[in-house]
Amino acid sequence: MHIIPAIDLKNNKCVRLSKGKDNSSIVYNEDPEKQAIYFEQIGCKKLHLIDLDAAFGRSNINFETIKNIRKSISIPIQLGGGIRNSDLVKKYFDVGINNLIIGSMSVEKPNEVTILSNKYANQVYVSLDILRDNIMIRGWDENSGKKIKDILDIYTSSKIRGYVITDIQNDGMLKGLNLDFINNFIKKINLIKKFNKKIIIAGGLTDYSDLINLKKLNTKNIEGIISGKSFYEGKIDLVEAQKILN
Repeated sequence: MHIIPAIDLKNNKCVRLSKGKDNSSIVYNEDPEKQAIYFEQIGCKKLHLIDLDAAFGRSNINFETIKNIRKSISIPIQLGGGIRNSDLVKKYFDVGINNLIIGSMSVEKPNEVTILSNKYANQVYVSLDILRDNIMIRGWDENSGKKIKDILDIYTSSKIRGYVITDIQNDGMLKGLNLDFINNFIKKINLIKKFNKKIIIAGGLTDYSDLINLKKLNTKNIEGIISGKSFYEGKIDLVEAQKILN
C-alpha cells in the first residue's frame, strides 16, 4: 500500500479545496512542477494529479502545466478531472500520463468507458465520488442518481484497473478517515465473486492514526491512500507515512 501525494491544479497553481467546493480553494504552491519534483525526490512512488478547472468545466487552463509535470518526473502519474470524452483520454495518454481517473463519463457513458478500458487495459480508474452512498458527478455538484452497487455492477468484468473512492463529506476537512465509509465499500466488493480491482482511498486522511487504522482493515485490494491537505498542512510526513504502510 502506498501513500500517494496529491496536486490539485487551479489556474496552474497547487491548491486544496474543502468538500470539493470550487470557491474554497487555498493556494499551497504557485509552482506545481517543483512540488511534483519534491514528491519524487523524497521517494513517493506515484503522483495523484487533478485538474480542478477541467472538473468544473473550464478546459485547457492547466494542460501545459500537466505536460510540464509529466516531463519533470519519472514516477507514474494518475490524472483526473474533467475527462469526459475519448479524444481527451487519448490526448492525456499520448503525453505520457500513466493512469486516468474517470468520473462523470464513467457514470453517463459506461459503454464508452468500457471500450476505453479494453483499449487501455489496466490504465483506467473509475472515480466513485460518494456523498451518503450517492455517486456525485460534474465536479461533485450533481447527484447522478446512481448508487455504489450500480457502478460496481457495470465495471466488475471490465478491464479497468480499479476505483478511486472519495468520501466527499470528509474531503479536505482534516477530521480523520471515515472507517465506516471504507468498511461499507469493502463489504460491497466482498459480495462480488473474484473481485480483482485495485482501490485507492481519498478524502479524510489526517494523521498517522488513520494509516494505522487503515492497515487493520486487512484487504489486499487497497493499493494506496491519497494525501492532500494532511501533507500541505503539515499533519503528516510522507516518508514516515510510507514506513507505517510498509
